[in-house]
Formats: sequence, C-alpha cells, structure tokens
Amino acid sequence: MAFNRPTLQTIVQRIQTDIESRLAGTDPRLRRSVLGVLGRTLAGAAHGLHGHLDWQSRQIIPDTAEAEILDRWASWWGVSRKPAAAATGNVTFTGTDGGTIPAGATLQRADALEYTTSAECIITGGTATVAVTASSAGQDTSAVGGVALSLVSPAAGVQSTTTVATGGLTGGADEETDAALRDRLRARVQNPPHGGNSADYKAWALEVEGVTRVWVFPMWLGIGTVGVFFVRDDDAGFIPDAGEVQTVQDYIDARRPVTADLIVIAPIESAVDITIRINPNTTAVQMAIEAELTDLFRREASVDDGAGSGTILISHIREAISRADGEFDHVLVTPAADVAFSAGKIGSLGNIIWQAL
Repeated sequence: MAFNRPTLQTIVQRIQTDIESRLAGTDPRLRRSVLGVLGRTLAGAAHGLHGHLDWQSRQIIPDTAEAEILDRWASWWGVSRKPAAAATGNVTFTGTDGGTIPAGATLQRADALEYTTSAECIITGGTATVAVTASSAGQDTSAVGGVALSLVSPAAGVQSTTTVATGGLTGGADEETDAALRDRLRARVQNPPHGGNSADYKAWALEVEGVTRVWVFPMWLGIGTVGVFFVRDDDAGFIPDAGEVQTVQDYIDARRPVTADLIVIAPIESAVDITIRINPNTTAVQMAIEAELTDLFRREASVDDGAGSGTILISHIREAISRADGEFDHVLVTPAADVAFSAGKIGSLGNIIWQAL
C-alpha cells in the first residue's frame, strides 16, 4: 500500500493528542499556550522532514527523478542529455567587388539573435556567399532562406544587410527535454547494446541533436544493408535536409559494425487533406480537433511496418476527432478509407476543410 504523506494540520493534531495523553490537565490546543507553540514548532519540523523524504522517494527511480538526478541516472547507463545545438548555413552578401567580409564578423537578426562568419570572404561579381554559425544554441537559431541579417560592424564596400541563402540555417536544436531523455534511458535499459542490432541503430540516431523519431530497416537494399529513416519534429519542417541526413550518417558510421552498409534517408512527406462535418462548428472545436489530428499523425503516420511503409486507420482518425474537447458529433467526409503510405513516405496532416453538421 502506498504511503500517504500527512498534511501539516494532521501532524499538528497528532502532536497535540500525544501531549494531552502524556500531560494530563494540559490543553495544547489553546492558541497562546506554551505547549501549543512547542507542538506546532515540532509539527513544522516534522512536516519539512516528510517533504524531504517525499522528494527523495521521487529521485530513486528514473521515471520521476528531477533533471539533475535524472542526468546522473542516465550517465550511469552511458546516456547523456543531448545539448542545445547552434544552427549553421550560408548567407549571401552584396556589394562592390573587392569588398571584404572578415572572419568572425557578427550578423544580427531582427529578434537580436547573432551569427558569426566562419571565414573571410571577398565580394566577386557583386555577391559573396559565406558560412555562418549562430552565436547561441537552440531551435530558434534556425532560419529559412531569405531571412534578413545585418552586419553589426559595417565593412567597406559591403552592404550592411544580407540574406540567408537558399537552404536556410539549419541544425539548431534545444537541449533535450527530461521526457525525451527518459525515453532514451528506458530504451537503453530495456534494449542493451547487441553489437549492431536494430535497437542500436535507433539509439545511435537518437543521440544526434534534433533527431526525435527513427525507423530502422535491416536489408533495406539487400543483404548487408541497413536503412535508417529519421525526422526532426521540433524543426519548422520535420523532414531533415541533406546536411542533417549527412550528420546522422557520419555519426552512425563511426559506431556501426564495419560489415554493415548504412543508408540514412530522409522520408518523403505525404500530406493528407481531411474534410470534416462537425457539430458545433466553432473555432475552438476546430482548433481542438486539429491538435488531436496533429498528434495522431505524429504517433502513427510512420514508416514502421517493416517494409518502409505505414498506414493510418480511418477508425483512428475518427477516434481522434471524437476526443477533441467540445466536439459533440461529426462526419468524416474524406478520407473514406485507411490511408496507406508507400515505401519511404511519411504522412502529415494537410489542409482541413470544415463543414457544419
């Protein structure tokens, strides 16, 4: 039977009763009695000790441990929290031929995030492209192509405003959350290393900053080959780009068995449009349904059937809609059957058309 921590008032009452039973004729319940004050003081100390024991009881198992203790649990099993990562990519400068952008020059985005150039670059033919790295780390440091950046210190012959090149600034990731670290620790404990089995490849891929979901397929292109698909759900677009795919490829290549031929692949997004008749057809209900469907696609629209394909059951789509707060009744107009994805594709929620029921 679980132990229930007594409240402060319960401890006070217990001490008062104990005093009365041992000192006949006293009344520790009187507001200004010496014994009453001493009893409450003792109760406060006991309550604090109960609190510390309650906190300690949550640290002795990883699924309730707080961040600092969870990190220690994880390190015992050789698992480390993934640190935040800074975005990298190219930016394009314009200016007069011969104008020089020095290495280490600072660029600032409109929200005050800063980036530094990785090498010196000279304007040729009116433009120059140079690699930059975010000065801080985190998901917010990523940026799509075309975003404007400004030189903090002007350079002769170079326009102060530059733009992020096609392909954007990618690779930015927040520090791994406690929930994600717990999931990886649980997987490490329940699936110990086996010298290159499917669980090992999944664990290796998840150790890379920003990677959130992984699917492993032995003999993807024949005997001796391993296919690894992954996504980055916390990015603006969850499909990884070529640079992020190469990062995972390089990371696993350094750890995999030498006899395995590894192919790391970005799945192809397949958006699924949905038409729903709902009652009531309000903005609040629409938002609740969209949140449930988004969660459904993240859980189930995956290449996980053993052949690189996946299926979302229409009954699960209906179930997700029915779970939404405020939904009273609905009719799912489209899709009209289970949604299947071909090899290498992963489903995502497309446009939703709302109709009143």
